[in-house]
Amino acid sequence: MLSLFANALWFLSCLPESLAFHLARRNVSETQEKLLLRLLRRNAETDFGHRYDFASIRTAAEYQQRVPLSTYDDYLPAIQAISEGQSQVLTQEAPLLLEPTSGSTAATKYIPYTATLKAEFQRALAPWLVDLFSHMPGLLLGQAYWSVTPVTQRNMRTPGGIPIGFEEDSEYLGGWQRRLLRAVLAVPPLVRLIDDMETFRYITLLFLLRSRSLALISVWNPTFLTLLLNRLSDWWPLLVADIAAGTLTPPGPLASDLKQQLISLNRPDPRRAEEIKTIFRQEHDPALIHTRLWPRLRLVSCWTEAQAALHVPELARLLPQAHLQGKGLIATEGFVSLPLLNQPGTALAIRSHFFEFRPIHNSQFTIHNSQLRPPLLAHQLQPGCQYSVILTTGGGLYRYQLHDLVEVAGYGGTCPLLRFVGKESYISDWFGEKLNERHVSEALDTICRRHAVQPVFAMVAYETATGAYTLFIEAPASTDDTLRQVGRALELALQENYHYRYCRQLGQLGPLQLFRIVSGGPAAYLSFCQAHGQRAGDIKPLALHRLSGWTEIFQGQMVKVETDC
Repeated sequence: MLSLFANALWFLSCLPESLAFHLARRNVSETQEKLLLRLLRRNAETDFGHRYDFASIRTAAEYQQRVPLSTYDDYLPAIQAISEGQSQVLTQEAPLLLEPTSGSTAATKYIPYTATLKAEFQRALAPWLVDLFSHMPGLLLGQAYWSVTPVTQRNMRTPGGIPIGFEEDSEYLGGWQRRLLRAVLAVPPLVRLIDDMETFRYITLLFLLRSRSLALISVWNPTFLTLLLNRLSDWWPLLVADIAAGTLTPPGPLASDLKQQLISLNRPDPRRAEEIKTIFRQEHDPALIHTRLWPRLRLVSCWTEAQAALHVPELARLLPQAHLQGKGLIATEGFVSLPLLNQPGTALAIRSHFFEFRPIHNSQFTIHNSQLRPPLLAHQLQPGCQYSVILTTGGGLYRYQLHDLVEVAGYGGTCPLLRFVGKESYISDWFGEKLNERHVSEALDTICRRHAVQPVFAMVAYETATGAYTLFIEAPASTDDTLRQVGRALELALQENYHYRYCRQLGQLGPLQLFRIVSGGPAAYLSFCQAHGQRAGDIKPLALHRLSGWTEIFQGQMVKVETDC
């Protein structure tokens, strides 16, 4: 009953913004220009606003002519000034905090978060949630698991006293919406304070198992959930005992004060423990186990596009009772698109930020960008074409190049429906070969489908030990001979890149090598990225990685590939 009450209130609170979004889809051009001019007026008296004379800008075209495109490096002096306590640098309002993100293409960045930016995120969340509750009313009756990112450093502040990072992921929501969310959470936000990853997974599973009414799961990376579920087969006897007795016996360390707080939330539930024990004794197929554990689970929200698509089939197999829905494109800097059920793509968040799109013209493995004409606006996009996203937000980023590529899958009203393609500028370039992650991903996907290979994990990286790029692949159902064919085909595809082929001809690069991962590829990848400072929520699957040394990370062996090129 508590879940129904809280979910219903949340649903009702989102209705006005959802209605406004759907009305705005009728005239995207007007919606976007009004949003832009409102932002410029609000920030006209800032340092940045004075520099580009925001007060005199009257149209989107004037804005494009006067304000240059930007990258994160352009904001470094301003963000340094903000961190030291200076006001009205990028925005009229003071930032609530600086949110760190490592992302896929840069070292740690600090993004100013203002109340306006938070409201912009909420404007995109509202129509998504209303769409879910409207199409799947059963979600109103159940609990939800919204994954949280473990906190790596706590209570950090800049020299000027500005907090660094959200205390918890749900702070993207408003205050009372956050309280409503907490009322339906299956897993308490406290788990974010657990330092040890195995303990984090154990405690998360314990609270998930306690929930008989789990209806919705929201995670970022699909492998996050797959790895979590895979631990059930080893831990279920201990978990059952802890649920029955109201105790906690995690496999790793747990701070005593935090343990006591979590124990207080784990009231003894011998009846549920017996239910779980019976399910594990009667079933051996993980899919059947999960279906009986969480029969009301209706939706899993996670990344499903670009390289993340590799990991979706396994998650769908593990949770057959649930519909898997893509996240849309959400970055720390801004909320680009939101998913709507039964649509060919995710809807541009037209009431959140002002968007521009730079057309991408493909020539095999090179991206050519025209700098002679201004980027297109949201109402000017063409179905089937690919674009690089540019944001202007209430957080103080102006014509900010996100370097995320999208393809227009269609329209809802006059609102573009987008599909995430990949990162634009993720380049591996050791000797001038200039391999682009997006094109490696496309080639790998095509070749694997051609050879009927369904990889659990696949990634290309340069290995200094061999002087060549290596395909690291985990595909249990495929033979070594089949994977050799994949390796040979991928080497040919890479050589369609003139720069790669030239480096091969010069002897700077050897032919593509093949490393067969025996097991645990996704888990090893996540652990490596976290060890190098990436937060769990920032880690995205990549078809091409710029770091070397992966043969020491993955379990497996090299497989010899004969090439004629």
